[in-house]
Amino acid sequence: MSTEETPLLGDQPHSNSCQQNHDVLPSEAIYDRFTPAQKRVILAIVSLTGLVPMFVGSSFIPSIPQISRDLNTTPAAVTLGVSLSVFSSSLSVMFWSGYTSFYGRRPIYLWGMPFTILGSFAVAACTDLSGLLFWRSVQTFGCSAGYALGGATIGDIYRVEERGTAMGTFLAATLLGLAIAPPIGGILAAYWSWRGFQVSLGVWAIIQMLMMFLFFPETAHPGSRGIDKEQGPKRLIIWINPFRCLYFLRSPNVLAITLANTFALLSDYTLLVPLAYTIGARYGISSEALIGMLFLPNGAGNFLGAPFAGRFSDNAVLQAREKRKGVYYPEDRLRAAWLGSLVLSPLSVTLAGFTTTYIDGTVGLVINLICLFANGVGVDMVLTPIGTYTVDIMPSRSAEVMAAISALRSLLIAPASALILPLVDTIGVAATNSISGVLCLVGYLLVWLTIRYGAQMRAYADVGYPDFTARNKLMDDEGDSCRE
Repeated sequence: MSTEETPLLGDQPHSNSCQQNHDVLPSEAIYDRFTPAQKRVILAIVSLTGLVPMFVGSSFIPSIPQISRDLNTTPAAVTLGVSLSVFSSSLSVMFWSGYTSFYGRRPIYLWGMPFTILGSFAVAACTDLSGLLFWRSVQTFGCSAGYALGGATIGDIYRVEERGTAMGTFLAATLLGLAIAPPIGGILAAYWSWRGFQVSLGVWAIIQMLMMFLFFPETAHPGSRGIDKEQGPKRLIIWINPFRCLYFLRSPNVLAITLANTFALLSDYTLLVPLAYTIGARYGISSEALIGMLFLPNGAGNFLGAPFAGRFSDNAVLQAREKRKGVYYPEDRLRAAWLGSLVLSPLSVTLAGFTTTYIDGTVGLVINLICLFANGVGVDMVLTPIGTYTVDIMPSRSAEVMAAISALRSLLIAPASALILPLVDTIGVAATNSISGVLCLVGYLLVWLTIRYGAQMRAYADVGYPDFTARNKLMDDEGDSCRE
């Protein structure tokens, strides 16, 4: 346990020129602040909070045909709501991440929820397309930081060798929304109203805010928040440049894994965004409820794949460290991403495209459902190791790094997702899906380069990385002392 003589944030040697900008690797004692039971409660709360943006986004897609009829517009115009919410997500995650590094995790969770509450009720009351697009952006703005904040919270409370499993659990629970939000949204759109479902999202956000207020403690490491370092009277409100997190993208490591992350997730969008007009139209499925059910295999793959990917990444770290006799490199975790980025994601999206084009009847539908499941597993096999690696390389500023990744990913996916349906109409579903499959393979190449040259890439553009070499030497010296 820590004492006054043993600081929770261990001292690390740094370059004199930029010592104040470098992150530090926390001592092991800091992870004992919470009991295992408390950690499970915290993990459950952040996972449940992470479900909200999934429902906000995924439940909207099966309702597009009904919304377009209700607002007297075209499905393509309503689909802009998906792209615009992705764009809003990229801006909001940058905004909230900067403030969570200054104020901590708990205040930012509580400040974001009112936007989601207001946006949900306003979306339900919309009578035209412009209002829908605006309030969808507000709704998304409030809840989009759940991924970055959840990952940062996990980094606050779990050790390196436990972190992948915890991140896998977080993503499994969070991505459960991909499995259940579309069918729930489709069923409610068919038998109740898409407006009623938006109201229910607002009520859920209220309940979630109350849970966060009552049961969620501050998890940021003591002394690591910006407000802890303020001299003199504490300022209640400060201005933080929301774009400062983009500084981390100058690192080849962060940029490479961001692109790999984006290309893998884009395969999900390639399958799901036009689903009603590809698989649905091809196999005669027009009911909103049944279209929503088509999302289930992909979401089930996400739900089952994330915990496996998390454990796989933890084992990759442990095995590599054991092989090197205790020497640790954070890039070891990325070795767990090869199955998803090289095999499952590109193969599933490409096979689904050709199946939809050339195979009729039940056989074609079944193959497509298998591809949707495999893609869900494959995407998780990429996102989970990459998300955990982000926390590993920048422990105290992981929310900002994850925000930079999410922002660039969203800015790339927003226009790409808007182009998917027109591209399917122009060149066909097989060609569109094949392009996505090739991009997945490019993502694998980027992951491989990061694994192979990660240390050199970190040295080439040091954005404040901890000194892993010093920590390895410290651990080696402690091991020698124990043996003596």
